[in-house]
Amino acid sequence: MRGDVGQWVRAGLVLTLLGEILLGQSGLLGEALAGAVALAATTAVCAALLACAVLTARAARPVPPTRVRTALRERALRTAFLPQRDPDASGRPRPRAPGRPAPAAG
Repeated sequence: MRGDVGQWVRAGLVLTLLGEILLGQSGLLGEALAGAVALAATTAVCAALLACAVLTARAARPVPPTRVRTALRERALRTAFLPQRDPDASGRPRPRAPGRPAPAAG
């Protein structure tokens, strides 16, 4: 996690320095040259961010399937379905009495 913060700090520093170079030199350079430098800087920053994203994606560990199953099970247990919230609401069938078999099972 700390390495990720360092990458963002470096990217921000590069952007700040490029902004200073572009804004400080724009009065001396021609419009076409300033545009070319801005385009090159934008391309370089985009390439650096893409490289950071690829490296971060490669460094991420895969999640084990048991953890995925556990997360899904916990989310299912936390989900509040309407029949569980208010079984006596109008239009809902009354729950069966415990211990009585279902009519189709007999």
